[in-house]
Parts: sequence; structure tokens; C-alpha cells
Amino acid sequence: MALSEEFEKQGNFLFKYRSYFPIAFFLISIPVFGMEVLQGNELLNDQKYWFMCLLVGILGLLIRVFTVGYTPANTSGRNTADGQLADELNETGFYSLVRHPLYLGNYFMWLAVAMLTANLWFIFAFTFLYWLYYERIMYAEEAFLRKKFKEYYLTWAAGRPAFVPALKIPVKPKYSFSLKKVLKKEKNGVAALFGLFWIFDLTKNFIETGVFTIQNNFWVQAFVVSGLLYFILKMIKKYTSILEEAGR
Repeated sequence: MALSEEFEKQGNFLFKYRSYFPIAFFLISIPVFGMEVLQGNELLNDQKYWFMCLLVGILGLLIRVFTVGYTPANTSGRNTADGQLADELNETGFYSLVRHPLYLGNYFMWLAVAMLTANLWFIFAFTFLYWLYYERIMYAEEAFLRKKFKEYYLTWAAGRPAFVPALKIPVKPKYSFSLKKVLKKEKNGVAALFGLFWIFDLTKNFIETGVFTIQNNFWVQAFVVSGLLYFILKMIKKYTSILEEAGR
């Protein structure tokens, strides 16, 4: 099998099971975080550092929000369990700056959690593994788009970096911003981000005190609010059509 075909095959496999990447990442990051707590890493006692990490995660979330919010149905997003899906090529908004803005947003959201370990080597290792993992997925996606849109895709891709955004003014989005689509698609990310920060805070407290105690602080409050938001939106999506929007 040619290397290009092997990369595409690997990318499609990783794309199909990409939801397991966060789980593996979390299971590795918690022990690293615990060791840093035991070693008395001062950064982990600095709430300013925690909020700096959160801002990195929110940056990633905002990239996703302003990417998903301007895209039509059957493009971008989570696609299908069977594989790639694209009714048209996204060319405006964030897609005029970078070919894979959603994976850029994902990187910052997970970088925020990696930073919580306050372990520089772990942060570098995460970045390297993220690059290896998603490089294959991006390769497979682009192979699919090349086959579907042919020369048009190659012309479009030539002026846009794959992952690091170009420093230029973005093209005005083709579609209006859809808050309904954002609420429907990004509720998981919001709940996961604040939930992970709360779990890390709970873990730190357990290591330091030896007992599980839920402190009434910002992290538990943020988790409760984001969790309630997720539950409410989940129920609205399941039992009503309020969040449905034609073409989005």
C-alpha cells in the first residue's frame, strides 16, 4: 500500500474513533497532575494560573463557536459515524484563514487541560501527540474533499494554511450566525471544559486533605451551571424542534 493510501486509511480510522482521544488524554493527565500536586508545584496553588488555563480553553471554545455558527448543514461539525460528509466547501469566516479551524479550537481546549498539570514536558508531549493524531485525520479529510471537489478544492486550499491561521482579514461569512446550531453542537464542549477543571480541583483537594469534599468555589459553580445548561439543551433537542433550523 502506498504511503498516501496508508495515511488516508489511518486517518479514517482515527476519525471514526476520535471521541476516545479525550478519554485517553484525561486518564494520562490526572496521574501527571497528581504527581505535581504531591511535589508541591506552586503554580497549582495560584488561582491566576488556573484562570489563565481556563482562558486558553475558552479561546478554543470561541474558535469552535465562530466556526460552527457560520457553517451550513452537513459540513464541518462532527459529521457522521460512517465517515466524512460535505455538501459544500466552507470557504469564508475562519475557513478563509485556516483549513481546519475546528481542530485548532480543539487543540486550545485540550491544551488548557494539559496546562493544568503544570508539567512542561507533558504539555510538549500532548502537543506532539495531538499533531500526530490529527495530522492523519486532516490528511484523510483533505483526501475526501479532493475527490469530491477536485481542482476547486486544490485552488482553495493553496491559499490557506492547514492548522496555523494566516495573518489576514477573514472573508465575511457566507451565512448568518446561527445561535441555535451553536447551542445544539457545542453544549458538550462547554460542559466538558468546566467539568474537567472541577475534577482537577476536586482531585487536588483530595490529594492534599485525604478526603473527598466538594468546596463551594468557582469551579464547582461553573460545572453545575454548565451541566444544567447541557441537560436543558439536551432535553430541548430531544423533545422539541426549537433548535432546528432549515439548512443549518
